[in-house]
Amino acid sequence: MKHRTLGANGPRVSVLGLGCLSFGGIFGPTSTPESHACLDAAWDHGITFLDVANVYGNGVSESVIGQWLAARPHRPVIATKAGIVSGATRGINNDPAYLRAELEGSLKRLGVDHIDLFYLHRHDPACPIEAVAETMAALIKDGKIGGYGLSEVAPYTLRRAHAVHPVTAVQNEYSLWTRQPELGLIQTCAELGVAFVPFSPLARGAFGDPMIDPDQHVIGTFRSQIPRFSPENWPLNKPRLIAFHQLAADMGHTPAALALAWCLHQGDHLIPIPGTRSAAHLAAWAQAPDITLSAADRAQIETTLPIGWAYGDRYNDAMAASVERYS
Repeated sequence: MKHRTLGANGPRVSVLGLGCLSFGGIFGPTSTPESHACLDAAWDHGITFLDVANVYGNGVSESVIGQWLAARPHRPVIATKAGIVSGATRGINNDPAYLRAELEGSLKRLGVDHIDLFYLHRHDPACPIEAVAETMAALIKDGKIGGYGLSEVAPYTLRRAHAVHPVTAVQNEYSLWTRQPELGLIQTCAELGVAFVPFSPLARGAFGDPMIDPDQHVIGTFRSQIPRFSPENWPLNKPRLIAFHQLAADMGHTPAALALAWCLHQGDHLIPIPGTRSAAHLAAWAQAPDITLSAADRAQIETTLPIGWAYGDRYNDAMAASVERYS
């Protein structure tokens, strides 16, 4: 497994991380043994960077990782997040006391006294990002976190926070079907020495094998709310995805590995975090860093899935309410 630096002054991590959202059951029933088997497989493949959040399964994903750490000598670099208030009335809270309390809860569930990277999961526009940066700087000074990150933010928010205290990483959705970060965010991260961490680089399973397909599978509550999987848009998206799957086969790769290889070629500061709870699914893309794409390969990929090809938004209106828009 190859490695990259997590931000200008951050730790060295595997070029692929593991997104641990599904350990909390959001994409279907799972179990602690299944999740631990996935974590074991990730470690065996050289993946040393785990990404989780306090709201993933309302703490379940963090607890699963904590139990795994307690039973093994492995010490991966771990990122967690806070700022989304789950429950019947979902909201955003960037208050310093709230972030500190949520961090303490995460540390307890993970069974550690320090976290390598702590993200603001969503930015509340009513709370100046400069105030958030000051809170994060205090947590760094206290030895609670190694660095801080921002999630689903615009370039202007990154610049403002970074001016107060250097940001380690920014995490936004980015893949061959979601390319908005190319409109300034990826470039701003590179300029400032901030790692860019693409989440959902496998298009919510659309680049998986088998492909997540509403025509053939129960896709669950979360995916069913995403407009791209809707009955109106999916029939228009599916042919393009089938073409990409065929292209990957023709090139001798799984579609997931090819999608991740494309992502890694977009900049040396990108560290994608594909998510899965399945060791078998992980094995299908773990070798992506070994794929070298020529200019002709990249052109073929871009012809198959050109910028803006996807029908429908990546979030519905409720999901997008806390996401910063730009460009």
